[in-house]
Amino acid sequence: MPNTNKTIQQLNLEDDFLFAKVMSDQEVCRKVLEKILGVSIREVSVPAAQKTINMLYDGKGIRLDVYLNDNEGTVYNVEMERGKHRKAILPKRSRYYQGNIDLDIISTGEDYRKLKKSFVIFICTFDPFGERRHLYTFENRCAENPSLILGDETTKIFLNTKGDMHDVDSEMQEFLSYVENTTDDFAAQARSPLIKEIHKKVTEVKESKEMEVEYMTLLQRDRENIELGREEGREEGREEGSNQMASLIKILLSENRTDELNLALEDSDFRNRLFEEYDIL
Repeated sequence: MPNTNKTIQQLNLEDDFLFAKVMSDQEVCRKVLEKILGVSIREVSVPAAQKTINMLYDGKGIRLDVYLNDNEGTVYNVEMERGKHRKAILPKRSRYYQGNIDLDIISTGEDYRKLKKSFVIFICTFDPFGERRHLYTFENRCAENPSLILGDETTKIFLNTKGDMHDVDSEMQEFLSYVENTTDDFAAQARSPLIKEIHKKVTEVKESKEMEVEYMTLLQRDRENIELGREEGREEGREEGSNQMASLIKILLSENRTDELNLALEDSDFRNRLFEEYDIL
């Protein structure tokens, strides 16, 4: 989602538009994943930036920033998270994404026993769990014997740009700093070859007239959607006789999530799920 106050030249990697365009480069995406996971990946396939996965039960969809597969069939979903308001709901959001990725695989006709190994990765510009770590990794284990792994082949990873522990190497720390400071000066001083390669793609996107036109078109669309959301939200709030919708709109607009806002205005079930997730009573 474009930031309505920035030109394309001012975007950082934390901004959805730039993040999706940069990560659409398969080689850049492969190397970023290798860095995050600490494994070698021979090749990746990026079928879509901001892919929409349709849920089976009602045909509604969720938007994924970056969705890809590797040569082993592993599925990766990488999301950029900037909204601190989402901190409390990130765990359930990760579960929601994981579940819908599985449903998407099964909807193609596969038996559940053929579900693919998958990673849901959130790059956060805030500390999602308050332990000052750069990296939080979760997988399903036995509570009575933590060394016993369930083996469902699902992993959820949360990266934190605000971490200050020595829990990752210097290259990862530099990458996380670069997410919020995607400038020529930072890239020029960076020691990491990964930063140099990412910034080459960043420069290509920012200097492209085609990309600028696309960004400005999305920017105008989102401004119109935000204004429409405000008007419809005010009317919805009056009809419901409560401040719930107004609170939800304030949160979604602060995070530039107009797609979710528009869906919430149209779909009462989805709206109620957001009320529950954000603890809006």
